[in-house]
This record gives sequence, structure tokens and C-alpha cells, in this order.
Amino acid sequence: MSWLSWFLDRWHSAGVLFLLLLSAAELEVVLTKVCSLWGTPGNKRLFQDGDVIIGGLFNLHYIPSAVDQDFTKLAHYTPCTGLEIEPLQYMYAMAFAVEEINRNSTLLPGVKLGYHILDSCSRYPWALQGALSLVGGDALRCTVSDSTPPLPGGQPVPLIIGDVASTTTIMLSRILGPLSVPVISYLSTCPCLSDRSKFPNFFRTIPSDIYQARAIAQLAIRLHWTWIGAILVNNDYGQLAIQVFKQEVEGKGVCLEFIETVRRETIESDAKRVALTIQASTARVILIFCWYTDVKKVFLELAKRNVTDRQFLASEAWSTSNDLLQDLSISEVASGVLGVAIRSSTIPGYETYLRHLNPMDRPDDEFLKEFWEELFGCSYGHTSSEQGTLQKDPSPPCSGTETLEAVQHVFTDTSQLRGTYNVYLAVYAAAHALHSLLSCTNKDNISTCSSPKDIKPIELLQHLSKVSVTTPRGEIFYFQGADIPATYDLVNWQSTPEGRLKLVLIGRVNGFDLHLNDSAIQWSTGTNQVPVSVCSESCPPGTRKANRKGEPVCCFDCIPCADGEINNKTGSLHCHRCPSEFWSNTKRTACIPRQLDFLSFNETLGITLTTAAVSGAAVTTAVFVVFLHYRQTPMVRANNSELSFLLLLSLKLCFLCSLVFIGRPSVWSCRLQQAAFGISFVLCISCLLVKTIVVLAVFRSARPGAETMMKWFGPSQQRGSVCFFTCIQVIICAIWLSLSPPVPQHDLGFQRSKVTLECAMESAVGFSVVLGYIGLLACTCLMLAFLARKLPDNFNEAKLITFSMLIFCAVWVAFVPAYVSSPGKYVVAVEIFAILASSYGLLLCIFAPKCFIILLRPEKNTKKHLMAR
Repeated sequence: MSWLSWFLDRWHSAGVLFLLLLSAAELEVVLTKVCSLWGTPGNKRLFQDGDVIIGGLFNLHYIPSAVDQDFTKLAHYTPCTGLEIEPLQYMYAMAFAVEEINRNSTLLPGVKLGYHILDSCSRYPWALQGALSLVGGDALRCTVSDSTPPLPGGQPVPLIIGDVASTTTIMLSRILGPLSVPVISYLSTCPCLSDRSKFPNFFRTIPSDIYQARAIAQLAIRLHWTWIGAILVNNDYGQLAIQVFKQEVEGKGVCLEFIETVRRETIESDAKRVALTIQASTARVILIFCWYTDVKKVFLELAKRNVTDRQFLASEAWSTSNDLLQDLSISEVASGVLGVAIRSSTIPGYETYLRHLNPMDRPDDEFLKEFWEELFGCSYGHTSSEQGTLQKDPSPPCSGTETLEAVQHVFTDTSQLRGTYNVYLAVYAAAHALHSLLSCTNKDNISTCSSPKDIKPIELLQHLSKVSVTTPRGEIFYFQGADIPATYDLVNWQSTPEGRLKLVLIGRVNGFDLHLNDSAIQWSTGTNQVPVSVCSESCPPGTRKANRKGEPVCCFDCIPCADGEINNKTGSLHCHRCPSEFWSNTKRTACIPRQLDFLSFNETLGITLTTAAVSGAAVTTAVFVVFLHYRQTPMVRANNSELSFLLLLSLKLCFLCSLVFIGRPSVWSCRLQQAAFGISFVLCISCLLVKTIVVLAVFRSARPGAETMMKWFGPSQQRGSVCFFTCIQVIICAIWLSLSPPVPQHDLGFQRSKVTLECAMESAVGFSVVLGYIGLLACTCLMLAFLARKLPDNFNEAKLITFSMLIFCAVWVAFVPAYVSSPGKYVVAVEIFAILASSYGLLLCIFAPKCFIILLRPEKNTKKHLMAR
């Protein structure tokens, strides 16, 4: 047996599997070893004989001796103390249901139902011992000594109602599965237990945690809690519940800041660690999947640290705990708790049953005696100590006159029965299955009946799967596989003037549908304002979320939408681009029509350019008047007065044509501006070119043999040349404007919030030919003027033309890159500036020296002076 001892030393719970495979002699040796390790649960039990006995497992005691299991040595379990009131109420609900069924003439007629109830003390090994003891008929039980008297209720049970913890129930179902013994739990909620392939013998009268976790997730999403802390008991109940919760909130913007686990074996140190984590966290909402005794330890630690600003989300395991609700030391910490609770119900006659309980009428009920002694402070004599010796209780003896009829106590409060009602339903489900099994059936004219003394668990299991129960309240109850239809209450812990907390119903959950009365909730803040629990405040409209590197998705920065993009929702991940004709407003929350923009006469730039153009035209007119007034003087006559007047006229047209570029573009203005510009400048350059040719011709004709040259450059030929050069530009413009003229067009590219209305060049070729022709004439004129700059003359006009053409060419060479790179309406401004700059250059360079002599140096305006060289 050395190998088995070694195995049991390390795998306490798993060793139970071997008990079903050993002989009686081996079994006794093994149980001696097991009991020495696990300890003895105690001999307290509640038993009522009957034709059919059903078993029950309840955690009637919880508080163990103060032994901190640090797992550095073999765990040793010592006897439990501390009677739990709520499980005690569960136990008597089972007893009440059995007695009620026995009084029912239509359910199990002629069959008396009995029960055999044991205390599992919230310990896995003892729950397994108790289950095996019930199924094996006390063959598998720990005995203190050979002199220990046999306990009542040695008959094997075909069905067990229990246990509380999901982990314990998983163990029970797996161990009893090969025997097909049905297990009906009233509080085990692990979703894994719904798997019929793994747990075919399991049933429960409480919904799966899937629905509870989903309901809590829906609450978090609905109340916009995105930053949550979680505390869970380190077993199947806590681990699987948080797993379902995480799956439900995935992709919904809810994150867990921390997940802390607690163990019942190390709850003292775990509670301190958890309290420190909560205190340091930024999450204001804390989700707890634990048993209420664990929660109490955590709350006490939080109360020591004065942490009272957290909103707790409660699972059904502690959301209705009277032990917590009545504890003044944690009322500030626990105020405002919002939780999911087992749906409440009533059991007719149950309160009367509880109030009539009395140890005098139930001398074998050790649990009731213990409760009596604690409630009334009396003693029924000798009680067992933790060491098994007998000690005299110092309390006065109970008189027998004590009664519960007028006592206000949690035990007798049946206003909201939750887990208690689940036990009640479980008993009725078992009774209806037994009724179906024991009912006689006719098959092939042969009546077959099962005997209550010969019930096979596998047959009972088959009937239990098909059970449909109508309770005394008229409620229809049935199993869907292992589960029942999911229904929950939503409860809120609210403060009372006395300082205690009260439980208030604020909503319900039916399946996946959540119904919440928000206005009825009192939050942890003490107000009706929903607490805020976020890692980052939700991004307002006009911004988008940008996740922080290495942090959860709930932690983010808010980035303003780019120009031309909007977001009119709160907490959006993306901004949306506006349609092409629209732009974002200043807050980036709406798309508004773009403002129409063009070079207008009302803006500063338009006014400046208009002033410059009008001034140029005015100066040109003044020069024209001066020349007209002094037309007979040598200065005017010597410089080809006819071409000078024509040049002044063309310059004036150049100044005025720039005005066509200003203002709202239209179909005709777009055509007119380029034609006026091209023709005016060609007329101007043609006049200069002809004047330069005439200067060259005059000096060339003075050479011998060149007298006839001037015949080809007479006044008519000069006028004809100017007209010819100009007509070529007119033809170019006519062809361009007839084939592919500039048209008004919206430019969406640069101005962002504005739409630039401009004259778009449909054909760049036409515009290039117009500019090219002007450039050709200008270059020719510059070249000829440069050749004539040193001709002997006291006032050589070729020099002036050379300077003017240098300025003209420089302006228009600079114009090309400026024109190409300028955005929006500034393209027009660049062209106007080039027109004005080149026009002013021509006007000043050619006519300013002449006007200076005519007006200020009249003594030089003589033929003698002009012919001096």
C-alpha cells in the first residue's frame, strides 16, 4: 500500500476515484489513511426515514480553525466551526419540501419520501466523502474509532441534491457519473457543467454562469464602464465566469485593469493583497466573482484603508448575502453594490414551518440545536470540542420555552427566497422523476411496476431528463439538458437611516434580455449619478481615438480630425472625409459647403492690383496728353510720333486688360482676359519692334548706296508692319478660343475650406503659343535694340528700348515658374502682376526720359541739340 499512500498524500481528491475499485479490506485501510489526512467532517447529519431516501449536501459550517495553508507542507484540515444561516435555511427547505410531498396524495402516492443530509463544510474532500457515504450507504465514511456507534441512514441514496461550489459539483458528477447517480445542484453555475457528454448525470435549478456573466457584461456596456477591475475565487466558478465576461465584452470597448484571485485557504493574506490592488487602481468599478465570506474579508480590508469610492458589481454568489448587508463595519464600502441575483420567489407555508421548528420536537437534529444555542444563548449540555473531547458549555441550559414565532431573524425571513427556492425546486424535480419511475406502465398488455426498494439510479436519471414540474405556486419547471431557463433579478444595495444596507430590486434578466430601472439605483457615490470608470475619457466629436502603444484599447489619446475630415460621434475610431464640395467646420463635427473664392475687387489684393492698373492707365494717358501737346517739338517728332502714340495706346490697353482678370470669372471674362492680354502686348511689342527697325534703317540709309532703304520703312510700311504682327496674334487667339477656350472651373485642391473659382486652361498649347509669340517678338526687339544701342545720336531711343525689353523679358521669364507654382487665385494675381510690371517697365524706360526733357529741360528739346552728334 506504500504507492497508494504516496498518491493520496499528494492527490487528496483524486484518490477518491480508487475507493470504488477496492475490496472491503483494502477499503478500510485506505479510508484510515484518507481520514487521517482530510480530517473527520463530523457525525452531524439530518435524517428522515422513508421508502425512498434522497441525499443532500450543504455547506452548513464554514469557518475552519485558523490554519493558513501555505502549501509548504501537507495540508491538514481541522474541524469546522461557525454555523451558516443561509445554508441552514436551504437544508430545511429540502426537509419542508419532502414533508410537503409526503402530504400530497397525487405525487408519489403510497410512497414515503425520506432524506439524508450531510454537511460538506465548503471543503472538497469532505463533500466527496459525504457523497460516497450517501451513495455507498455509510460503507464509505470516516470513523473516529471502532467504538463509534453506527449512524442512522445507512441506506444508499439514488440521487443527491448538492453541492454549492461548481468545483465540488464537477468532482461529484465525475465520480458518480460511472454509477449514473443523478446530482442536482442548487447553486453550481459553471458553464462547463452544461456539457452532457462530460456530465450526463448532472442537473441544476440555477442558470449557468453564461447568462450571469453576460448580464454583468451588458450592465458594464450599457453604463459605459470601460475600465474595470476583477476579483475572482480561484476555482471553476471564478475562472469560467470571468472567461465568459471577457468574451462578451470583447470588441465592445471594455477592458480589465487587473484580475486578482483569492483562495479560501489563504483568504487572510489574499484579502490584504486585493485591497491594496483596489486602492492603487484607477478603475472605479470592481467586478467580484467570489463567495460572500471571501467578499467580506476583502471589504473589511478596504474599510480599514477607508476605500469607499468604488462601485462593486456582484455575482449571484454574494449579491443577496444578509451577512454582508447587516454588517455595519462594511456598509460604507458596500453601499451602492449592483448585482445579479438568483430570482426571488416564495414558498407557501415555509415561514410557518420555520417558525415552528423546535429542538424539543426534533431531538436528533444537531444542526437545529446548534442554531438554537447561538440564537438564544443557551446550551443543551455537553458539546463536542474541536479535539473530540467533552467539555461543559458555560452557557445556561435551554429551558424548552424558546420559540421562533416572534423572532425577527434572517433564518425566518422568507420574503425573498433565492437559493432556498432552488433547493425546493430540486426536491420537486426528484419527486416527479421518482413518480414517473414508480408509476406502473402497460406494455404488450403486461403491467410493469418499479419497487421503491429497488430503484436503479440510471433509470431515475432517464426520467429526470424528461421531468416537467408544476410547483404548488403553479410555476412550470423543466430541464433543458442540465439547465433551466435563465431568469435573474438585478439588485442594488441601498443605505438606510439605521446605517445598514437594504436590498432593492431594480431590474430583471430573462435569458439574454436585460431590463433595468436606472432611476431606482443608488450608486456608491450616494447619488443618482452613474459613476464613471474609464481609462481615458471618451473622445468628443471632432476627434478620433488613437491607441497608446503597449496599453489596452481602453487607454487612448484623442486626436483632432484632419482638415476636411469630420467625426460627429463620441468615441469614434475614425474620422470621415467630407465630399469634394464640402469642408469640415472649425470643430470638425460637420461638413459645410466650401466658401467660393476668387480674386475680387473688394479684397486687399484686388484693390491693390486695381489701383496699380488704373494708376498705370492714368499715367499713360498723362504721357499721351503731354506728347500730344508737344507733338511739334523735335523730341516728339524725332522719335516717330505716330508709333509713340500707338505705343502709348497699347500700353494703356495693357494696363486696362489686367482689370479683366479681377472679379468673378465667367465664360466671357475667361475668354476676353487672355485675348485682351495677348493682343495688347503684341501691339505694344510690335510698335517697339518697328521703332527699333526704323532706327536701324535710318542709320543704315546714311551709308553710301543705301538711300533706297528708307523707302521700305515709310509711315505706311510701319503701320502695316504693326498691323501684320498684331493680326497674327489675333488669329492665334481666335483659333485658341474657338477650339478650346478657358472656362470657369472650381479648384478644390489647395484652399481647403474654400473653392477657388478660376479660369482653367482647357488647352495649355493655346496659352503657350500666345506667350511664345509675345516672347518671340520681344526677343527679336531686344536683339535689334541691342545692336542699335551705340548708334551715334544724342538721344538714341534704341538704348531706352533695350532697357525696357530687358525688364520686359526678365519679368516674363520669372512669370513662368511663379505662375506654375502659385495656388488658387494667386495664379491670377501673378499674371496681373507680370502684366503691370512689364507695362510699367515699358512706360517708364521709354517715356520717362522724354517727358523729363520735354517738361523739365526744354532747352534740350531742340533740333540742334538732338543733331549735335
